[in-house]
Amino acid sequence: MNIDQSKIPQATAKRLPLYYRFLKNLHSSGKQRVSSAELSDAVKVDSATIRRDFSYFGALGKKGYGYNVNYLLSFFRKTLDQDELTKVILIGVGNLGTAFLHYNFSKNNNTEIFAAFDVAEEKIGTKVGEVPILSLDKLEEHLPDGAPVAILTVPAPAAQSITDRLIAIGVKGILNFTPARLNVPNHIRIHHIDLAVELQSLVYFLKHYPSETSV
Repeated sequence: MNIDQSKIPQATAKRLPLYYRFLKNLHSSGKQRVSSAELSDAVKVDSATIRRDFSYFGALGKKGYGYNVNYLLSFFRKTLDQDELTKVILIGVGNLGTAFLHYNFSKNNNTEIFAAFDVAEEKIGTKVGEVPILSLDKLEEHLPDGAPVAILTVPAPAAQSITDRLIAIGVKGILNFTPARLNVPNHIRIHHIDLAVELQSLVYFLKHYPSETSV
């Protein structure tokens, strides 16, 4: 099935890994089929949205039967390039960066942090979770071949200059955990994750929307 990925809404694309993770769990438990209602209850996305998401990819299920778990798992594995390893680098081995290195996306077979970079002399040349820590001064020299994604966990004042260096050496996507809002060219994909903002948002919703479900 040939699908124009550019036609898939970004909101739908962001939910695909969530569906895939649940389908993996279903497959491991031996379940052969699943309904949109069961998917909805598990991933906390309403069933109408799930059916609409799946419709972008053609006829993935049958009315009255639901979805074949093995087929969906195979389909989304291919759609999400799960058989292709993506190399990731991490910039900034502080507390958050160290946590990432220990975790290293152990549940994602297609994503792995290959190298980390920092400026602290006592960290350079060591390893965290089997990931080598290299000198940020030598980023351009030691960037692993084919590493299109970087995780940024550095102090905010340093974020833009490091981002510029990453783009110059071919990084195409950045997961930004700093409070800085980075300026990048249109062809660069950047996702901002500000933990402080997310926490403040959670507290606000707890106070002002206590009886509503999460969004």
